[in-house]
Amino acid sequence: MFEIDNDSLLPKAQKGDKAAFSELVNSNMGLVKSIALRFRERGVDFEDLVQIGTIGLIKAIRNFDTSVGTRFSTYAVPMIMGEIKKYLRDDGIIKVSRELKRTGVLLQRKREEFMREKCAEPTVAELAALCGIEPEEAAAALEASSPLLSFSAPVGDGEATLENLVGSDNIGELAEKISLRQAIAALDETDRRIIVLRYWKGLSQSDVGRTVGMTQVMVSRREKRIISRLREELA
Repeated sequence: MFEIDNDSLLPKAQKGDKAAFSELVNSNMGLVKSIALRFRERGVDFEDLVQIGTIGLIKAIRNFDTSVGTRFSTYAVPMIMGEIKKYLRDDGIIKVSRELKRTGVLLQRKREEFMREKCAEPTVAELAALCGIEPEEAAAALEASSPLLSFSAPVGDGEATLENLVGSDNIGELAEKISLRQAIAALDETDRRIIVLRYWKGLSQSDVGRTVGMTQVMVSRREKRIISRLREELA
Protein backbone atom coordinates (compact mmCIF):
# COMPACT_ATOMS: atom_id res chain seq x y z
CA MET A 1 0.00 0.00 0.00
CA PHE A 2 1.44 3.32 -1.13
CA GLU A 3 4.94 1.92 -1.72
CA ILE A 4 6.78 5.14 -2.45
CA ASP A 5 10.44 6.07 -2.06
CA ASN A 6 9.70 8.29 0.92
CA ASP A 7 12.89 7.34 2.73
CA SER A 8 15.19 8.98 0.20
CA LEU A 9 12.96 11.98 -0.49
CA LEU A 10 12.17 13.00 3.10
CA PRO A 11 15.68 14.07 4.19
CA LYS A 12 16.07 16.15 1.04
CA ALA A 13 12.64 17.74 1.39
CA GLN A 14 13.24 18.62 5.04
CA LYS A 15 16.54 20.28 4.12
CA GLY A 16 14.83 22.63 1.66
CA ASP A 17 15.03 20.69 -1.62
CA LYS A 18 11.93 22.04 -3.36
CA ALA A 19 11.99 19.41 -6.10
CA ALA A 20 12.09 16.60 -3.54
CA PHE A 21 9.34 18.27 -1.50
CA SER A 22 7.11 18.60 -4.56
CA GLU A 23 7.76 15.00 -5.60
CA LEU A 24 7.00 13.79 -2.09
CA VAL A 25 3.68 15.64 -2.02
CA ASN A 26 2.67 14.43 -5.48
CA SER A 27 3.71 10.85 -4.75
CA ASN A 28 1.57 10.73 -1.61
CA MET A 29 -1.57 12.30 -3.08
CA GLY A 30 -3.04 8.82 -3.44
CA LEU A 31 -2.87 8.49 0.34
CA VAL A 32 -4.55 11.88 0.80
CA LYS A 33 -7.34 11.00 -1.63
CA SER A 34 -7.95 7.61 -0.02
CA ILE A 35 -8.45 9.34 3.33
CA ALA A 36 -10.61 12.10 1.84
CA LEU A 37 -12.89 9.40 0.40
CA ARG A 38 -13.69 8.29 3.95
CA PHE A 39 -15.24 11.69 4.66
CA ARG A 40 -17.41 12.21 1.60
CA GLU A 41 -20.49 14.07 2.74
CA ARG A 42 -23.38 15.70 0.91
CA GLY A 43 -22.55 19.32 0.25
CA VAL A 44 -18.79 18.91 0.74
CA ASP A 45 -16.70 19.04 -2.40
CA PHE A 46 -14.27 16.13 -2.65
CA GLU A 47 -11.53 18.37 -4.04
CA ASP A 48 -11.89 20.65 -1.02
CA LEU A 49 -11.30 17.66 1.24
CA VAL A 50 -8.24 16.72 -0.79
CA GLN A 51 -6.84 20.25 -0.50
CA ILE A 52 -7.38 20.28 3.26
CA GLY A 53 -5.84 16.83 3.55
CA THR A 54 -2.83 18.02 1.60
CA ILE A 55 -2.17 20.58 4.32
CA GLY A 56 -1.90 17.70 6.77
CA LEU A 57 0.45 15.87 4.40
CA ILE A 58 2.71 18.91 4.16
CA LYS A 59 2.82 19.20 7.96
CA ALA A 60 3.67 15.51 8.18
CA ILE A 61 6.56 15.95 5.75
CA ARG A 62 7.95 18.85 7.75
CA ASN A 63 7.58 17.22 11.17
CA PHE A 64 8.33 13.54 10.50
CA ASP A 65 11.32 12.20 12.43
CA THR A 66 13.20 9.93 10.04
CA SER A 67 15.15 8.37 12.91
CA VAL A 68 12.12 6.89 14.67
CA GLY A 69 11.73 3.87 12.38
CA THR A 70 8.02 4.34 11.74
CA ARG A 71 6.72 4.25 8.17
CA PHE A 72 6.03 7.77 6.94
CA SER A 73 2.54 6.84 5.76
CA THR A 74 1.65 5.55 9.24
CA TYR A 75 2.66 8.93 10.68
CA ALA A 76 1.02 10.94 7.89
CA VAL A 77 -2.44 9.35 8.13
CA PRO A 78 -3.38 10.95 11.50
CA MET A 79 -1.99 14.30 10.35
CA ILE A 80 -4.07 14.23 7.16
CA MET A 81 -7.18 13.04 8.98
CA GLY A 82 -6.70 15.65 11.68
CA GLU A 83 -6.83 18.50 9.17
CA ILE A 84 -9.92 17.10 7.45
CA LYS A 85 -11.67 16.46 10.76
CA LYS A 86 -10.98 20.01 11.89
CA TYR A 87 -12.41 21.36 8.63
CA LEU A 88 -15.55 19.23 8.93
CA ARG A 89 -15.89 19.87 12.66
CA ASP A 90 -15.82 23.62 12.08
CA ASP A 91 -18.72 23.16 9.66
CA GLY A 92 -20.57 20.86 12.06
CA ILE A 93 -20.79 17.95 9.64
CA ILE A 94 -18.14 15.51 10.76
CA LYS A 95 -19.14 11.85 10.52
CA VAL A 96 -17.19 8.64 10.56
CA SER A 97 -18.03 5.64 8.38
CA ARG A 98 -19.47 2.50 9.98
CA GLU A 99 -16.54 0.48 8.67
CA LEU A 100 -14.06 2.83 10.32
CA LYS A 101 -16.02 2.67 13.57
CA ARG A 102 -16.04 -1.14 13.50
CA THR A 103 -12.30 -1.20 12.88
CA GLY A 104 -11.79 1.26 15.72
CA VAL A 105 -13.77 -0.95 18.12
CA LEU A 106 -11.73 -4.00 17.08
CA LEU A 107 -8.47 -2.11 17.58
CA GLN A 108 -9.50 -0.90 21.02
CA ARG A 109 -10.42 -4.45 22.04
CA LYS A 110 -7.08 -5.79 20.79
CA ARG A 111 -5.31 -2.91 22.54
CA GLU A 112 -6.93 -3.82 25.86
CA GLU A 113 -6.00 -7.49 25.40
CA PHE A 114 -2.42 -6.52 24.56
CA MET A 115 -2.12 -4.28 27.62
CA ARG A 116 -3.50 -7.00 29.91
CA GLU A 117 -1.00 -9.52 28.57
CA LYS A 118 2.06 -7.28 28.09
CA CYS A 119 1.40 -4.48 30.60
CA ALA A 120 2.50 -2.06 27.90
CA GLU A 121 0.92 0.27 25.33
CA PRO A 122 1.02 -1.34 21.84
CA THR A 123 2.30 0.52 18.81
CA VAL A 124 0.07 1.15 15.79
CA ALA A 125 2.04 -1.46 13.85
CA GLU A 126 1.51 -4.06 16.59
CA LEU A 127 -2.23 -3.39 16.70
CA ALA A 128 -2.47 -3.58 12.93
CA ALA A 129 -0.72 -6.96 12.92
CA LEU A 130 -3.09 -8.29 15.60
CA CYS A 131 -6.08 -7.23 13.50
CA GLY A 132 -4.65 -8.34 10.17
CA ILE A 133 -4.79 -4.88 8.60
CA GLU A 134 -2.31 -2.34 7.26
CA PRO A 135 -0.76 0.13 9.75
CA GLU A 136 -2.20 3.01 7.71
CA GLU A 137 -5.72 1.60 8.08
CA ALA A 138 -5.18 1.13 11.81
CA ALA A 139 -3.89 4.69 12.18
CA ALA A 140 -6.94 6.02 10.32
CA ALA A 141 -9.38 4.12 12.54
CA LEU A 142 -7.59 5.14 15.73
CA GLU A 143 -7.47 8.78 14.67
CA ALA A 144 -11.17 8.73 13.81
CA SER A 145 -12.16 7.22 17.15
CA SER A 146 -9.59 8.67 19.56
CA PRO A 147 -10.43 11.72 21.67
CA LEU A 148 -8.34 14.84 21.81
CA LEU A 149 -6.03 15.14 24.75
CA SER A 150 -7.80 16.33 27.87
CA PHE A 151 -6.31 19.80 28.15
CA SER A 152 -8.46 21.30 30.88
CA ALA A 153 -9.29 18.25 33.03
CA PRO A 154 -7.30 17.88 36.28
CA VAL A 155 -4.52 15.30 36.07
CA GLY A 156 -4.52 12.41 38.53
CA ASP A 157 -5.18 13.51 42.10
CA GLY A 158 -3.90 17.05 41.58
CA GLU A 159 -5.22 20.24 40.02
CA ALA A 160 -2.63 20.70 37.28
CA THR A 161 -3.84 20.49 33.68
CA LEU A 162 -2.02 20.21 30.39
CA GLU A 163 -3.44 23.64 29.55
CA ASN A 164 -1.72 25.13 32.60
CA LEU A 165 1.55 23.39 31.79
CA VAL A 166 1.78 24.14 28.09
CA GLY A 167 0.41 27.68 28.34
CA SER A 168 -3.07 29.04 27.73
CA ASP A 169 -1.96 31.23 24.82
CA ASN A 170 -1.17 28.19 22.72
CA ILE A 171 -3.76 25.73 23.98
CA GLY A 172 -6.36 26.52 21.33
CA GLU A 173 -3.91 25.72 18.56
CA LEU A 174 -2.79 22.59 20.35
CA ALA A 175 -6.31 21.30 20.85
CA GLU A 176 -7.18 21.91 17.21
CA LYS A 177 -4.09 20.49 15.60
CA ILE A 178 -2.70 17.72 17.78
CA SER A 179 -4.85 14.68 18.54
CA LEU A 180 -3.77 12.03 21.01
CA ARG A 181 -2.12 9.87 18.36
CA GLN A 182 -0.34 12.83 16.77
CA ALA A 183 0.90 14.11 20.12
CA ILE A 184 2.49 10.83 21.13
CA ALA A 185 3.81 9.86 17.67
CA ALA A 186 7.07 11.78 18.05
CA LEU A 187 7.78 10.62 21.62
CA ASP A 188 9.91 7.65 22.60
CA GLU A 189 8.18 4.66 24.20
CA THR A 190 8.64 5.72 27.82
CA ASP A 191 7.60 9.33 27.23
CA ARG A 192 4.60 8.09 25.28
CA ARG A 193 3.52 5.84 28.15
CA ILE A 194 3.89 8.66 30.67
CA ILE A 195 1.69 11.00 28.62
CA VAL A 196 -0.93 8.30 28.01
CA LEU A 197 -1.05 7.29 31.67
CA ARG A 198 -1.08 10.87 32.96
CA TYR A 199 -3.34 12.70 30.49
CA TRP A 200 -5.45 9.90 29.09
CA LYS A 201 -5.73 7.49 32.02
CA GLY A 202 -5.51 10.25 34.62
CA LEU A 203 -3.01 8.50 36.89
CA SER A 204 -0.99 10.34 39.52
CA GLN A 205 2.76 10.69 39.09
CA SER A 206 3.25 8.12 41.84
CA ASP A 207 1.02 5.59 40.06
CA VAL A 208 2.77 6.27 36.76
CA GLY A 209 6.11 5.75 38.48
CA ARG A 210 5.07 2.34 39.77
CA THR A 211 3.93 1.38 36.26
CA VAL A 212 7.06 2.48 34.39
CA GLY A 213 9.58 1.70 37.11
CA MET A 214 10.43 5.24 38.21
CA THR A 215 10.11 7.28 41.36
CA GLN A 216 7.54 10.06 41.54
CA VAL A 217 10.35 12.61 41.34
CA MET A 218 11.74 10.99 38.18
CA VAL A 219 8.30 11.00 36.56
CA SER A 220 7.82 14.65 37.50
CA ARG A 221 11.13 15.67 35.93
CA ARG A 222 10.51 13.64 32.80
CA GLU A 223 6.98 14.97 32.42
CA LYS A 224 8.28 18.54 32.64
CA ARG A 225 10.74 17.76 29.86
CA ILE A 226 7.96 16.36 27.67
CA ILE A 227 5.75 19.40 28.29
CA SER A 228 8.68 21.67 27.49
CA ARG A 229 9.12 19.86 24.19
CA LEU A 230 5.44 20.33 23.35
CA ARG A 231 5.70 24.01 24.22
CA GLU A 232 8.70 24.42 21.90
CA GLU A 233 6.86 22.72 19.04
CA LEU A 234 3.94 25.11 19.48
CA ALA A 235 6.09 28.25 19.67
